[in-house]
Amino acid sequence: MEIDKKVLKKMFPNLAKEIEETQQRVGISSVRSEVKDAEKASSKRFANYIPDVVDFIRRCDNEQQADEIIGYLEKRKEIGPEYAKRLRKQVKEKGIRSFGPKKEEGYYSKRGLV
Repeated sequence: MEIDKKVLKKMFPNLAKEIEETQQRVGISSVRSEVKDAEKASSKRFANYIPDVVDFIRRCDNEQQADEIIGYLEKRKEIGPEYAKRLRKQVKEKGIRSFGPKKEEGYYSKRGLV
């Protein structure tokens, strides 16, 4: 079925926008005919994955946010005081990007979780 671009934009503006944007594309690396096998394979990458303090720091925009994350996890006893001290020192001396590039919204879904 063919549809004119103008008609598509008028009837389905969000869909038309998604089709035109190249950033929202998802690559297909394989095809499976069995649904159960496909679901199992696609969700393995981050199965049972629990983000750690570094994952949370990589979502921060500034040092203050990183310090809040470290303090929160330390208060909950998810990280120890020595590790928290080392993390704060690294944030202060090397910056938050020393932990890795920023993890943007949708990070896990773009890499196969969803």
